[in-house]
Amino acid sequence: MSAVITCADVTLTHGRRPAVHHVSGRFEAGSLTAIVGPNGAGKSTLLRAIAGLHPTVEGVLKAPREGIALLPQAAALDRQFPISCLDVVMLGHWARCGAFRALRAAEQQAARRALAAVGLEGFEARPVGALSVGQFQRVLFARLLVQDAPVILLDEPFNAVDARTAQDLLALVARWHGEGRTVLAVLHDLDLVRQHFPQTLLLAREPVAWGPTEEALSPANRLKARMMSESWDEAAEPCARAA
Repeated sequence: MSAVITCADVTLTHGRRPAVHHVSGRFEAGSLTAIVGPNGAGKSTLLRAIAGLHPTVEGVLKAPREGIALLPQAAALDRQFPISCLDVVMLGHWARCGAFRALRAAEQQAARRALAAVGLEGFEARPVGALSVGQFQRVLFARLLVQDAPVILLDEPFNAVDARTAQDLLALVARWHGEGRTVLAVLHDLDLVRQHFPQTLLLAREPVAWGPTEEALSPANRLKARMMSESWDEAAEPCARAA
């Protein structure tokens, strides 16, 4: 189930504006890594690049072409579309089934089991627009269960959810890690990171630290990240320095 992700001098931009500079390192197969840093540090951009949704301007990013499941930020999703919880979860089968083949009974049953696994048994027909933030996040985690991917990318998965939901979803993250999947999560709660994530990438557009969480989140590294963020020039051109 595991997969290695490597970055060699990776630079990413939004248009011509810098987002991530000169990232080099590797997410080991089966690792559980938090990606943390100041707002605007390029965390979500790096996650999207790993998923193949953002182009690399410089350097080489190697990740599996298939078998990546991305959970985007909840704020980026439109819940007004009239779709049921079960239909959202069944979208997890899309990569294997395509857009036109009808789902088999076994695949529909797998989606029902996934909803039950996240505590939403009986919610199959409920429209997602009627859910709380925490319930909707549970639906998205159920879709990840159905995707059954070796690489799982989570963008602020616990943002604005209640403590009970966060603990239930953290249990799923621990389960995926135990199964040998490679899990990356963009997070802001450093206490949660210290408790549940053994590896951390501290990013401030450039890597500040990457390794065991306690070392990466040392006071000196956090101060350096804050100072780097305060010196950002939003009008700067992409950095062209040598690796």
